[in-house]
Amino acid sequence: MSDYLTVNKANWDNRALLHAASADYAVSTFESDPAHLSGVVQFDLPLLGDIRGLRGVHLQCHIGTDTVSLARLGAQMTGLDFSPTALTEARRLADRTGDDVDFVEADVYRALDVLPASSFDLVYTGIGALCWLPSIDRWAAAVAGLLKPGGRLFIREGHPVLWSIGEEFSDSLRIVYPYFEQEEPLVWDDDDTYVETDQRLTATTTNEWNHGMGEIVTALLRHDMEITGLVEHQSVPWEALPGQMASDGTGEWRLDREQWRMPLSYTLQAVKR
Repeated sequence: MSDYLTVNKANWDNRALLHAASADYAVSTFESDPAHLSGVVQFDLPLLGDIRGLRGVHLQCHIGTDTVSLARLGAQMTGLDFSPTALTEARRLADRTGDDVDFVEADVYRALDVLPASSFDLVYTGIGALCWLPSIDRWAAAVAGLLKPGGRLFIREGHPVLWSIGEEFSDSLRIVYPYFEQEEPLVWDDDDTYVETDQRLTATTTNEWNHGMGEIVTALLRHDMEITGLVEHQSVPWEALPGQMASDGTGEWRLDREQWRMPLSYTLQAVKR
């Protein structure tokens, strides 16, 4: 396996600047409207519920818009990310909005080196995060290690079935890539990112992995977590399969026909025993 952390960190340092400047992340709206929430967190609200007063950590927080949104819902939030550039943008956002959020630098597997064990009521992971991690078991260990007994994991993520579909085909759904976790990563070389921008990435290589649903659930159970909810959704917040999807007007994208054919994302919740 290559030094995936170095490769992926360079890519995400590059992306962070473009994302902070893009309309898609709505940084200026966060600054002007103290009630504004990210689209990701707005989608999560019905299942997330009341988090007022909870001590929470957002793993792989990127530039902090979801973290700030959770703080605006009343949680005492810390964001963790491995990209120093992303954290600079996240801290700048919180400084400008006045939201009380801490940000710390580490990759997920080193979370317990920089954060106190068994001290959080909520571990939150937003969509598009797990594919950057080679081992789902090590992720589950970090989640369980951060949570207090009775603390909750909340994650919405792209469905592993979706990650296995080849997006290069616009006329059919074809399983092309691994559904199950593999030791070696899928290596991509792409100068595009997922926001509207006229700039291109210069650090273009990424290493990614898929993790099957059974692997995710089993890893959490192995680390003393009890699954309390699993909902599969027919939408995802980006055009994951170009030519086969349509926006529903809420920031979510759905298959443009026969939406029952496959799930696109899921929300999983679990509690630390």
